[in-house]
Amino acid sequence: MKATGIIRRIDDLGRIVIPKEIRKTMHIRESDPLEIFTERDGDIILKKYSPIGELGNSAKLYAESIAAQIPHTICICDQDCVIAAAGPNAKKLIGKLLDEKAEEALIDRKHILMDREKEDFFPLILDFPEVFRYVCLSTIIAESEAVGFVCILSIEDELDDQEFKIAKIASDFLGKQLEA
Repeated sequence: MKATGIIRRIDDLGRIVIPKEIRKTMHIRESDPLEIFTERDGDIILKKYSPIGELGNSAKLYAESIAAQIPHTICICDQDCVIAAAGPNAKKLIGKLLDEKAEEALIDRKHILMDREKEDFFPLILDFPEVFRYVCLSTIIAESEAVGFVCILSIEDELDDQEFKIAKIASDFLGKQLEA
């Protein structure tokens, strides 16, 4: 655990304010769910809750199943980062943060097929050294909330409607898994 040197008091309703600097650093936005943990030594830990993270190994297996059928990189992302990946470059992608434009696309519940040569292209992954020329993403919606993406990424091969449909089917399936 890293000390911040910031001290806050609990108000009469039991609330505590998380400083803006910490919210910004940790990508915590208004209405984001936080999970509360306690430890025997009295520590209280707040952790950003990720419904997609609940799928854990299932998300990884699902990405691997798709990657076995198509020669592209498959990513499953929550609201902030890549939580599962398979195919080329997969190991480099796990845990990488999403670009700000990707977070906006999530809020807008977008399903996008992008080509780097087009105006509306944005990099999916923040500060990632490999440049994916083609990106297909489909928003995962569970209980009326946009909770993540299924992404298909390609450096050389153009993505088409087939990959777009695969991403859409995968996002619909994962959304239903979260609701079950």
